Amino acid sequence: MANVALLIAGGSGNRMGQSIPKQFLTVNERPVIVYTLEAFQKHPEIDAIAVVCISGWETVLQAYANQFNITKLKYIIAGGKNGQDSIRNGVYELEKHFAPDDIVLIHDAIRPMVSADIISDCIRVTREKGNAITVIPCAEAMLQTQDGLISSGSYPRDRLKRTQTPQGFRIGKISDLHRRALKAGITNSVASCTLMIEMGEQVYFSVGSEKNIKLTTVEDIDIFKALLIAKRSEWLK
Repeated sequence: MANVALLIAGGSGNRMGQSIPKQFLTVNERPVIVYTLEAFQKHPEIDAIAVVCISGWETVLQAYANQFNITKLKYIIAGGKNGQDSIRNGVYELEKHFAPDDIVLIHDAIRPMVSADIISDCIRVTREKGNAITVIPCAEAMLQTQDGLISSGSYPRDRLKRTQTPQGFRIGKISDLHRRALKAGITNSVASCTLMIEMGEQVYFSVGSEKNIKLTTVEDIDIFKALLIAKRSEWLK
């Protein structure tokens, strides 16, 4: 049974406000996407990597893969007009090369701090349950609002999970889900986990981390730089 990482790098990163896509920004002499590629390259259970890439950057991506010895990168796939489109392009391509029961881990290319433990647990739960959504607990108080300005209600945080990636699926199952979603007119779901739920499917949780941040803003880049040099104190358990 193969385990394939599908990195989604099809976005332009408008919220970052930079002149190049955020997945190709250089941090400490390495593009962000290379950190992410290396996490899956080094994981012993990952057999191949595919990347859904923003148009015009495919050659750059391959050059970086060559430079940083990302030998597991086997497929570079064209991005779509939104996230759901890009993921569908990716899983449809993988369906041509892998068995229906093989596992795909769909991961944001701009989550470069994904750990080996997160990847391993996502694979484990997907094998056992058929899918796995990386999550972390919700630690903050959650307030309800209608207009974004005021609130008079709250929601129990112990009933909420914050989703991350990777999100694991059987390749045949997630491909079929995308076909059914198109027939149902669902074309812009926020993530694979929300698409599953919109299509009436149950999802299972695997373990994430607060360090597994998504680089969306300039402030996130600052946090990422700090995490790269951070070392846990020896007295912490």
